[in-house]
Amino acid sequence: MDAGRAQWLPRPGRGDVRCQLWPQRRLRAGARLRLTGRGGPARPRRPRRRTTEPSGAPRPAARPPTPRGSVALLASILASGLAVGAVYALIGITYNTMFATSRVMSFTAGQLGMLGGVLGSLFILRLGLPVLPGLVLTLAACALLGVVTEIVAVRPVLKSLDQHLYVLSTLALALMIQHTAALEWSTEPQPFPRLIGLGEGIWEEKYWLPVAACAATILGLEYLYRRTLVGRAFVAIAEDNYAARALGLPERNLRMASYALAGAIGALAGFAGGQLLLAFFANGPLLNFYGFIPVALGGLGNNRGAVIGGLALGLFQQAANFLVGGIFSSVAVFTLFILVLLAAPQGLFGAAAARRV
Repeated sequence: MDAGRAQWLPRPGRGDVRCQLWPQRRLRAGARLRLTGRGGPARPRRPRRRTTEPSGAPRPAARPPTPRGSVALLASILASGLAVGAVYALIGITYNTMFATSRVMSFTAGQLGMLGGVLGSLFILRLGLPVLPGLVLTLAACALLGVVTEIVAVRPVLKSLDQHLYVLSTLALALMIQHTAALEWSTEPQPFPRLIGLGEGIWEEKYWLPVAACAATILGLEYLYRRTLVGRAFVAIAEDNYAARALGLPERNLRMASYALAGAIGALAGFAGGQLLLAFFANGPLLNFYGFIPVALGGLGNNRGAVIGGLALGLFQQAANFLVGGIFSSVAVFTLFILVLLAAPQGLFGAAAARRV
């Protein structure tokens, strides 16, 4: 088709369509012709702009973050860090509560946190129970599991603590709990319901609810240990179980009660943090590892130190997720953990172990 001449292209049913080339205007590379009806000349369409810069051309510099965006990002890191840190702190308190009366580090603490989320989702979402009955049933079920832990995995190895057989017994029970949850519940993360429905943005309940649960737990334990006879008996067993036994305190019953209390605290951690962690069977090992770090940082048996260590761990982890991300955040967390233990093996708030001679 010559330039400057019109060619008629008949189309049945719609009349003729004329395509005209313009001789005075050279088409650029990539230009397209537009077909028009009779009497309407066809004009070349402009090529689309490239969305990417040509090779070798410098890219424009990124805009610096605005002050309002930086404040929002910092608030998000603080909110998520405190929430996750409160969950870790509650798991650390679970470790301490079990250790206080038995001198055993039970690795079922993280599985109790996992069951708190799974059972909460089961009772509230699947069975349709209200929030309060669902919470009570979750705490009761995990408290019963704590008693089973003491009977099955702790009591048989108390006579040989120096051989550290409790590591194998509690780890075996933890694996049994995890695989049972995977078989009976699901191998995929399941949603956790909104409990109260208060707050938006950084004040949403999934951020402040774990912090509130951690604060209520630490205040309740302080009242229990200082103002009640059962709590003082717990402290006596933790200080010297031989002397407490000589005074006639029921050591076995107190130990079972402390494991039941630890089970309820672990379940509260998973229940309060369920909207962040979801109801997932694989949360158990994660909570086991990250819940042990506050215990080591704050000092074994020190609940206040566990709370401070857990909150600091959560903030550091979320900041590392933002700065380096991926697996490098976990590397940064464990690097800090090792450095703190090298500087203070007894923990930042723990007392050096005294030995009688």
